[in-house]
Amino acid sequence: MATDGGADNPITFEQLAGIRQLRRVATLLSSVHQAGCDRDKAGNRELHFDDYVLLILLFFFNPMIDSMRTLQKVSELPELQKRLGIRRFSLGSFSESCRVFDPSMLQAVVDQLASGLLPVERERLLKELPGRLTLVDSTVLRTICTVAEAMFLPLGDGRHSYAWRLHLQLDVDHHVPSAWEITEPKNTGKSDEKNVLRRKLAAGHTYVMDRWYAQFTLWNDIRAKGSSYVCRVRDNSAYEIIEDRKLGDEAVAAGIISDQVVNMGLSMPAGKRANHPTRLICIRCSPHEKRGKGKRHGAGQTGPTSDGVLRIVTDLLDVPAHIIAFLYEYRWSLEVFFRFLKQTLGCRHLLSTRIEGIQIQIYAAVICCLLLNQLTGQKPTKWMVTLMSLYLQGLATDADVLRELNKPDRKGVKLRAKDELWKKLGY
Repeated sequence: MATDGGADNPITFEQLAGIRQLRRVATLLSSVHQAGCDRDKAGNRELHFDDYVLLILLFFFNPMIDSMRTLQKVSELPELQKRLGIRRFSLGSFSESCRVFDPSMLQAVVDQLASGLLPVERERLLKELPGRLTLVDSTVLRTICTVAEAMFLPLGDGRHSYAWRLHLQLDVDHHVPSAWEITEPKNTGKSDEKNVLRRKLAAGHTYVMDRWYAQFTLWNDIRAKGSSYVCRVRDNSAYEIIEDRKLGDEAVAAGIISDQVVNMGLSMPAGKRANHPTRLICIRCSPHEKRGKGKRHGAGQTGPTSDGVLRIVTDLLDVPAHIIAFLYEYRWSLEVFFRFLKQTLGCRHLLSTRIEGIQIQIYAAVICCLLLNQLTGQKPTKWMVTLMSLYLQGLATDADVLRELNKPDRKGVKLRAKDELWKKLGY
C-alpha cells in the first residue's frame, strides 16, 4: 500500500495495529505449511509448521507471554486467529508436533529475510579490518528435559540437569547470527567448539575467538578457506620470536606490551603447526585467579586463571596492534548477545525439550533478530524488543520509534525519514 510520507499523513493506528510484521513472515512461512503432513491421511492436522513458528514469534515479541500455557490462552483470542490464521492448540499437540517438522526448512525463510539486512555502523577502529567480522563462541542451554539424546550434567549441588550446547557465529556488521548449531553439551568430539566451527567455515570472514579455539590446524583451515582469525592463546603458550615490532603511541596507550611475529607450537610435529606467519600481541590486563563453584567461593564460576597478560594471535600482519586489541575486547559483545538471546527473547525458557523443537525455537529467534534489524538497523536490546512489540501492537507510533532510534547519543545512527520506515514495513 503506497502512502504519502508527509507530516500531514501520519501512519494510522489501523495500519499499525496488531502484528502486521508477523503477517509478512506468515507469507514467507506458507512454503512450509504442509511439512510433516505426509502421515496425516485423514487431513485433520490443525497445528501446521508455519502455525508453530508464528506462535513462537508471538512468544518472542510479547514479553507478557512467558509460558506455553499462556501462549495457548492467547491463541484462543478471535482477533489473533483472524490476523494470523492460527487456531487454538492443545498442549499435547504443541509438544509432540515438532517431531514431524524439519527445522532445516526454515533456512530458506532466514535466507530471504537476510537478503534485506541493514548494516549496523561499525565501531571506528573496526573499519580497517577485512571481510565480515564474525564472533565465535558457544553457550549451554539448560533444561529439565528427559530427551534421550541430551547429556546428563551434574550441577555440583547434588542435582542434575539435561542440557544442549548452542554454537553461534555473530555477524558484527548486522548484529545477527550468521551460523549456528545445537549439539550435546560436553564440548568434546563432534560437539567440540573447534570441530563445530571447522564444519561451518566460509571465505571472507575475520573470526574472533577465545582460547578454546587455539588450535594450529584450525587456524590453518581458516586460512585455507580464505579467511582470517584473531584468537586468544593460553598463558603457557610456547613460541619463537622472529620479529619484535616497535610499538606506537596508540599501542602503548592501549596497554600493549609487545607486538611480535612468532613461530608457535615449537613442541608440535611439523604437520600440526601453523603453516603461515603468525603474530603475537601481548596486552596488559588484571591478574585473575580461577574460583570454583559453591557457596564458599561465591555464585558461579569465573573462568580460567590469567597471569596479567592477554596473549592474542592473529594472521593479520598489517593491521595496527591497538585495533587487534580493541577487536578482542569487542568479542564481549557476543556474551551480551547470548544474554539477550536467553533473557530478552526468552530462550532461557524452552517451549519444547525435543531437539527439533529447540532447533525451531532458535530459528525463530534468528528470524526475530532479522526482523529487528530490518525495522531499526541497530543492535537489538531489551528496550528495543519492548518498543517494537508496542509498535507492532499499535501502542507506540512511528514518531515514537523514530525519536528513539534517532537519539543523538546513538553512535553512527543516521536520521531516518518517515517514508523510509514505511518502505521497510512494506507499505
